[in-house]
Amino acid sequence: MSIELSFFGAAGTVTGSCFLLQGAGARVLVDCGMFQGSKTLKELNYGPFPFSPGALDAVLVTHAHIDHSGLLPKLRRDGYRGPVLATEATAGLLGCMLPDSGHIQETEVEILNRRNRHRGRARVTPIYTKADAQAFLDQLVPVDYGTWREVAPGFRARWWNAGHLLGSSSIEIEVADGDEQLRLLFSGDIGPDHKLLQEPADGPRDLDVIVMEATYGDRDRQDLTAARRRALLADEVAAAQARGGPLLIPSFAVERTQEVVTDLVGLMDAGRVRPAPIYVDSPLAGQATRVFLRFADELADPAALRRAFASRHLIVTESVEQSKALRQIEGFHVIIAASGMCEAGRIRHHLRNWLANERATVLLVGFQAMGTLGRVLQDGASTVRIQGDDVEVRAAIRTLDAYSGHADAPELVAWLGQRGRPSTALFLVHGEDAALAALKARVTEAGLVAAQQVMVPGIDEVFHLARGEAQLAGRAAERIARQDVARLDWHNDLSRLLLDIDAAVRKSADEKGRQVVLRRLRRALDEQAAAGG
Repeated sequence: MSIELSFFGAAGTVTGSCFLLQGAGARVLVDCGMFQGSKTLKELNYGPFPFSPGALDAVLVTHAHIDHSGLLPKLRRDGYRGPVLATEATAGLLGCMLPDSGHIQETEVEILNRRNRHRGRARVTPIYTKADAQAFLDQLVPVDYGTWREVAPGFRARWWNAGHLLGSSSIEIEVADGDEQLRLLFSGDIGPDHKLLQEPADGPRDLDVIVMEATYGDRDRQDLTAARRRALLADEVAAAQARGGPLLIPSFAVERTQEVVTDLVGLMDAGRVRPAPIYVDSPLAGQATRVFLRFADELADPAALRRAFASRHLIVTESVEQSKALRQIEGFHVIIAASGMCEAGRIRHHLRNWLANERATVLLVGFQAMGTLGRVLQDGASTVRIQGDDVEVRAAIRTLDAYSGHADAPELVAWLGQRGRPSTALFLVHGEDAALAALKARVTEAGLVAAQQVMVPGIDEVFHLARGEAQLAGRAAERIARQDVARLDWHNDLSRLLLDIDAAVRKSADEKGRQVVLRRLRRALDEQAAAGG
């Protein structure tokens, strides 16, 4: 029996999760996520899929995060009308997250098209609309953890708790062709041991193939416990209070916001930080919280979540007018808004309003992918561009890694050890180059898998699988060069150059000095043009 496994996303990058299994006469897709990061990478969201959506037999979803589910409505729009299987909690979250994603895309494209009209550029259409997302929801089929489901001819699957997010899963798939079988496990995103709301990850043993995430494959969060996490948060809040301005927390609306609010309210109620208003400025977070409360009994600490979202300190803003009114608030307050990587949503408006103010604090509480605004801020940029405006960065930029939904390197090694040695191959995905290389070294040094069995696939690569054998068969598409997947592209370089030019001109002592800078730049451009570059 021969199976083809194609890596159409989350290969050399942490976004765009999408894997296609073909064999036994059927085609099954695992995840259909949106790419985030550089403009070059995000352009893949607009192009055609590197496979025929209408030829799929089933789609299986590990969890609701947009980098794993965000292109599902596009999949429907491009011809897929079959079942999309996910846990009941994941289906509930997708019911609010995907329409919100469509709305954001419509809004962002409307703003972009206004700018393009003034620049004489062509109109852009959204990847999909809110209506597309609403239409897709009818295809969702809820499944239970731990129960085998026939998902396509020759394919059956069951979902295991991944400990990452409400409803998150690792998906075990068994492919049978006559008397031959191949057992695969797609890890999804694996949660850490100290997760506030989730039980520890679980999974099967004695597999042939494991496709495993490596987001934090090069990190070791030593001695991070729940008490330590709250202590670190208390320190950051106290420092932000001392600066006197707002504390802005870019946060994923789903799970991360609920965790941070639960800890913030707990700290205030315990008197460990001074009470202050906590504004959750995200309609999606409000909708997602209602889903969390509906499935609260599946969580590790439902009582804490319920107490937090009934707190007098908490204000959830829904309307645009309420969001805009937050600009007028003086003194210390907390604003939690999406997106977690500062790529879209209301957090960008708050950043544009406060980044230039040295009294403000920005606290990053999640992974920041290469090329995102969050990563640019984290890397120490002095000026950034937000919605066409250049904004100086005088606010304190802080990072608190304690809320990551991803297991660190020792936890990933432990998870793999619990699964047992795969007979055929371990594929490492959902990580940048350093994390992938570090995790490969760790798992081989630990004797969990032989070095020759560890594969680090590139985007759009296809592998032939049989029991005991995994061979690279080539690439199914040529959408983007492998080396361009997880690095800053020319759009980032151009933005940085324009900001540097503006800074150099402003720093010149007088008009004469500014003209000297501009003449030198003009001369360089003329020389490049004359050389035919």
